[in-house]
Amino acid sequence: MTSHLLAPLDLAFWNIESALHPMHLGALGVFATHSPTAAAHAADLLAARAAAVPGLRMRIRDVWQPTGSPLALPLAFGGAAREPDPGFDPLNHVRLHAPTDDFQAVAGRLMQRPLERGLPPWEAHVLPGADGVSFAVLFKFHHALADGLRALKLAAGVLDPVDLPQRGPRPAAPPRRTVPDVRRLPGLLRGALSDVGRALDIGASVALSGLGVRSSAALASAPSGTRRTAGVVLDIDDVHRVRKTAGGTVNDVLIAVVAGALRRWLDERGDGSEGVAPRALIPVSKRRPRTAHPQGNRLSGYLIRLPVGEPDPLCRLGTVRAAMDRNKNAGPNRGAGAVALLADHVPALGHRLGGPFVGQAARLWFDILVTSVPLPGLGLRLGGHQLAEVYPFAPLASGQSLAVAISTYRGRVHYGLVADARAVPDLDRLARAVTDEVDALITVCEA
Repeated sequence: MTSHLLAPLDLAFWNIESALHPMHLGALGVFATHSPTAAAHAADLLAARAAAVPGLRMRIRDVWQPTGSPLALPLAFGGAAREPDPGFDPLNHVRLHAPTDDFQAVAGRLMQRPLERGLPPWEAHVLPGADGVSFAVLFKFHHALADGLRALKLAAGVLDPVDLPQRGPRPAAPPRRTVPDVRRLPGLLRGALSDVGRALDIGASVALSGLGVRSSAALASAPSGTRRTAGVVLDIDDVHRVRKTAGGTVNDVLIAVVAGALRRWLDERGDGSEGVAPRALIPVSKRRPRTAHPQGNRLSGYLIRLPVGEPDPLCRLGTVRAAMDRNKNAGPNRGAGAVALLADHVPALGHRLGGPFVGQAARLWFDILVTSVPLPGLGLRLGGHQLAEVYPFAPLASGQSLAVAISTYRGRVHYGLVADARAVPDLDRLARAVTDEVDALITVCEA
């Protein structure tokens, strides 16, 4: 049996979790079907296929041991190990539920339940549709097991096979050394000094990012442990129409839509949007598709202030575009959004002892998470049934009431909204505001 220690950022996600703030990603896929037995068949397929996916048989256990290398600071005093589970029972992870006429309502209740830490940290819930012409599957993956890209790869392992372009062999990993090569010490020293400078830069940027922030009480909440989800579908052609007229990237437009939707939502519920500019964390993947080590989160991020208080839709988009351009010019290794990179500089014991405090500090760093999860352009199927819609769900940080995840799939954009159910009982109103904001942008661009 082989095992390996968690990467530093994985270890951080494992240790900041609490009963009220589970740290799992989610994705709700809706499949079209005309068979009343399709959902049960899908559950059987998922269970059978999960047993053959190595990443789904991994469980995480706490260990206390040195790594043997004095330079391996993130794991110098032990941490958590990820190892295959020989007693893995996929039926414990794939569950068939009763028919429902509201996939999002069930998904919200399931998203609030933490994953069982003694088992492989993932679940798949199959939800038959009461209409008889659809079923849904909610996947949950702990963030210590997978980031968005790896979660997609794990989910693809249990869906129907697709024909993908052939790739060459993956390069072999270099041999691990327990004693550093003295010829590399000058380079290692320069790298260490560079890391220190980067850490100081990130720390200073975080301190500055909190100055003059005008957020909204609607984006903050006392933890209740409850969750509510909602989904919105947009036509990607509408997004391109705005982009071609106003400039920027597709992602700029999608983020600006979030800013405009928040403005509409705050004004409609009576909280007011004047002067509001919450800090949005935009995660950036540093994972290389053909890396020799696919395990482990490889994330940085950009931090921008959403121009919620700006009344003009095109000015909001221009502000988002300028902020994103500044972040891209600086790169994902600098700035307040790159705090996740500091996990590499914290010993494992620090993650274990400081995790609960770090989790509580997220509210001081950013006000809302807005993340994009890429999906393949190929049509995905389960049991021969076409995946028609897919809504990604992000974890909700402590002290925050809302998180937004976005995926583009087969010509449509899917927004997945996750909220604290007590703090945001009107999440459907925010979902409608997303659609209204796109319509407003199109109207302004065509004027």
